Amino acid sequence: MIHFLSTIPDQTWRRIRRAWRKYGILWLGAVLVGLVAVLYAWLIDLGFAAFRSVQQAHFWLPIIITPAVSALCVWLTRRYFPGAEGSGIPQVIATLEEDTTERGLSLLSIKVALGKIAISFMAILGGMTIGREGPTVQIGAALMFNLRRLYPRANAALERRLILAGAAAGLSAAFNTPLAGIVFAIEELTRSFEHRASGVVITVIIFAGVVALGLNGNYTYFGTIQINSALTDMVALAVVITGVVTGIAGGIFCWLLLNTKRWMPKVVQTLRSERPVVFGAACGLLVAMIGIAASGHTFGSGYAEAKNLLEGKEQLSAFYPVLKMASMVGSYLPGIPGGIFAPSLSIGAGFGNLLHLLFEHASLQMLIALAMVGYLAAVTQSPITAFVIVMEMINGHALVISLMATALISSRISRFFAPPLYDALSERYRLAAASAIPVK
Repeated sequence: MIHFLSTIPDQTWRRIRRAWRKYGILWLGAVLVGLVAVLYAWLIDLGFAAFRSVQQAHFWLPIIITPAVSALCVWLTRRYFPGAEGSGIPQVIATLEEDTTERGLSLLSIKVALGKIAISFMAILGGMTIGREGPTVQIGAALMFNLRRLYPRANAALERRLILAGAAAGLSAAFNTPLAGIVFAIEELTRSFEHRASGVVITVIIFAGVVALGLNGNYTYFGTIQINSALTDMVALAVVITGVVTGIAGGIFCWLLLNTKRWMPKVVQTLRSERPVVFGAACGLLVAMIGIAASGHTFGSGYAEAKNLLEGKEQLSAFYPVLKMASMVGSYLPGIPGGIFAPSLSIGAGFGNLLHLLFEHASLQMLIALAMVGYLAAVTQSPITAFVIVMEMINGHALVISLMATALISSRISRFFAPPLYDALSERYRLAAASAIPVK
């Protein structure tokens, strides 16, 4: 074998190395992102299943477990994994803006990615209202960013392409929505799209998606909805009202996260800044109390609740979306690693269920789909990403125009309350040393 390799001409070796740098590293990273995304999803599902079994056997136990886990997660994040807090998308945006290498080393290191996985797993074990999709974006970006070491001459442009591709592939593999991954990279992460980066993004998304499909099968995240008699004369009015309601609700949620000093009592502000671990425990207690009051439905990401509502297998209280939103605020404020995509979709599904009381002759599935895209668009203020994600997740091509209109209305209304959430949070990373102070 060694003799055979020694007979290969130098020119052939140069071509092999060139091909490896141009294609091989990207393919390797894409496969790695897909594998990690699937394994991370399994881990989160396993953790929440363990919590759910305990919670159903002893409904009062979250009063003890959730505050303790929340406090531990806050302490571990601040002590050992600064940069892993929150959803992870603001960190990716901040790294793409400028000082790619320096910020990448603090916000997209392998240590941060591992901490993100481990602590979010602990948080879901405690029943916190978090999702895994936002963290998968940061994890995918971190994996691809660290592959820059395999290039002989890495530069800022290459690092940005790797980060962008890894983040988009992470979202794509997490939701099994490849088109949404591309749109997310365009609309949310860069607000523009470099021609040179497009091929890299699409290639990595394809390979990550193939790995996820090979392990999970060809599925839609929330199944397939059937829209038969849904497109009635009431659909235009339903779109407008759903867009307004979810836009206001999503805007209020963003305002609460971005303006804590304007609504949080002074004593709570002091507790948050001076004793963050105790504040984390208090937030965990709030999440536990809300969960018990909601019969356990507000714990976790809310994926099961949204899916069951779409399939007509479950009826939730009219207060569910408000309670879920309060639980998500309580889970996000302490700075625990965890995303808001899946909880936002669940809240949206709850609003769709609530709006069915008003549009009782309309399809419940249609209203839930519209409200899901409306609330997600209101929170992210990225309407194209929101409607593409929901459309791919439910195979809802019959509702494309309605989904687009709802997303546009809700995102515009949300902007009256607060600026784009992820951009505002990423600005805090640009203004503060993330390696010294965890930013929430």
